[in-house]
Amino acid sequence: MNFINQKLTDFKVNAYQKGETHQVSLQDVLGKWSVFFFYPADFSFVCPTELGDLQDHYAEFKKANAEVYSVSEDTEFVHKAWAEATETIAKVQYPMLADPAGQLARFFGVLDEESGQAYRGVFIVDPEGKIKSYTINDMSIGRDAGEILRTLQAAQFVEKHGDKVCPAHWHPGDDTITPSLDLVGKI
Repeated sequence: MNFINQKLTDFKVNAYQKGETHQVSLQDVLGKWSVFFFYPADFSFVCPTELGDLQDHYAEFKKANAEVYSVSEDTEFVHKAWAEATETIAKVQYPMLADPAGQLARFFGVLDEESGQAYRGVFIVDPEGKIKSYTINDMSIGRDAGEILRTLQAAQFVEKHGDKVCPAHWHPGDDTITPSLDLVGKI
């Protein structure tokens, strides 16, 4: 299934963030860029390395007018317990969404029904709620927050400058490409 330009479904889930619990809904994510970051489970092995890496880049995501939402099939109470038990997770400032019923994981197509866990999916969503980029990895393959940030920035650039495209390894300030017939076979 192709998720590009698919609009988010209406949802409401609980979240743990900075020692508090609250709800997050579709209305909360509209109007800014969002990164939905699915991972298999709290109290696991690769997951804390990824969530820590996201936290290390969180200020850059915020500067890019984006919110990060980590999502697992755990409850907000398990997220709280994990933050209290693990130094890496205690530093996390972004919302950790609780999806124990699999509402979000099923919508995004990352729920492994047999294990009840989510595959490692990253979905970059524009302010209108449309998916602009996504990757889905097996549960054993961790992701790099720097590449997620770069992809977000490229999606934002393309949205603002629709006549230009971002080549491989593009970062803000680098040269872009304006597609034209004159460039065919010359890149």
